[in-house]
Amino acid sequence: MSNNAQFGQQPVLSIIVPAYNEEKRLPVTLERLSHFIRDCGLSTELIVVDDGSKDNTREIVRTAMAQYHNLRLIENPHSGKAYTVRTGLLQARGLYALHADADLSTPPNEFLKLVHALESGNDVAIGSRSGRPGAPWYRLLMSATWRILVSLVVVRGFRDTQCGFKAYRTKVAQHILQHTLLYNTPAQSLTTASVAAASDVEMLYIGRKLGYKITEVQLEWLHHDESKIRPMQDSMNAFGELMRIRWFALTGAYKWKPIA
Repeated sequence: MSNNAQFGQQPVLSIIVPAYNEEKRLPVTLERLSHFIRDCGLSTELIVVDDGSKDNTREIVRTAMAQYHNLRLIENPHSGKAYTVRTGLLQARGLYALHADADLSTPPNEFLKLVHALESGNDVAIGSRSGRPGAPWYRLLMSATWRILVSLVVVRGFRDTQCGFKAYRTKVAQHILQHTLLYNTPAQSLTTASVAAASDVEMLYIGRKLGYKITEVQLEWLHHDESKIRPMQDSMNAFGELMRIRWFALTGAYKWKPIA
């Protein structure tokens, strides 16, 4: 990772990879990301946040740290994806922070589209899948239904809130996270949907309310069969969390602090 910044200096970009039992995919993922970091021209740190894995995920990262000098490992108790991403965003050191699923269903070279959107003046850039080749019919149905529910219940104007690739000005992400009411503790995160679908929605809702500029960026995306989504259980849990966001909004539970 020849373009990485030393840890004593602020890197331009922090790439956050949440990982739970990823021993099979992670070696290839780290190699692909190292090639991207070497070629992208941005000083970059790579953060793997382990979500209490029961396999060799942590050992793989520790071994890789000898080769990739700006690779960091953060170890969480098993807390669910939302809290894992939250941990990475709060500990990111870069000017920009981007979180990416460990399967890299969006190729790393697409990340620069998100970074360029931030450099152009946006505060948040969310990936929007240009297509979903190979995805089973029920995943397409879940996605379409979720998009309608999000628009009706919480926030309008977004085509794809669930793509696992999003980028923020790091200070913006951390400001938004000061206001979230879901997934703020390990126990709170783990008792709801394992994929934490509503976490992204809550952050977008809060970001809008705080006046941040949010844009949607079309990204290439490929389906992977190793998905950990539980269609029925996660859909029901996620809908319940959407309703909680709506309830918090209606009752004034969110306390807005103006942009500094």
